[in-house]
Amino acid sequence: MGLLDILLGRSRPVGPDLDRLFALPSAAVSLEAAASFTPTGQGAVCFATVEGAAFERTHHEIQALLDADAGRSPVELSRDSYGYSWLVSHRSPGELPLLVNDLHAVNSTLESGGFGPRLLCSLAGFTDAEGRRLALVYLYKRGTFYPFAPLSGDRRQRDNALELRVRAVLADELAVEDDLGRWFPLWGAPGV
Repeated sequence: MGLLDILLGRSRPVGPDLDRLFALPSAAVSLEAAASFTPTGQGAVCFATVEGAAFERTHHEIQALLDADAGRSPVELSRDSYGYSWLVSHRSPGELPLLVNDLHAVNSTLESGGFGPRLLCSLAGFTDAEGRRLALVYLYKRGTFYPFAPLSGDRRQRDNALELRVRAVLADELAVEDDLGRWFPLWGAPGV
């Protein structure tokens, strides 16, 4: 940051800090205590679709790294209706720390393979006894989290009151995104 930036009041945006993902297990404890949401065991990393041999090598590296853990479901690569790619990890609901390790490993491997600029977000899924769904979404380029709570059905509506309540619950646990305009809906995202 230069002197001109300081004089004009400009600041650099917060960059990615993948280690913030490791705050999810403790945040999940607070989320369960305050709102009765528990992990589903599903998480995913979203990135702009990439083609080519370099990505195939990186994808195989991710598969080999995560599939080395015997007894777990393989990591899946899928595409959504918007053309984005998702690497999806499945764990048992009680294995949130292992799921977070998977998400961190996928992000780190894509980043080290030169695909960091293509990374968009990561998410971990949660549900409650009433069947409501919730995702805690990590925005890669902002280094912040936000809750996404889709209502059930095909209406593509969100439970805004729940999202705001979750923000209040997790404000001391996670770096929550202040700009509500960046709380993007993730319709059809795996794990939500």
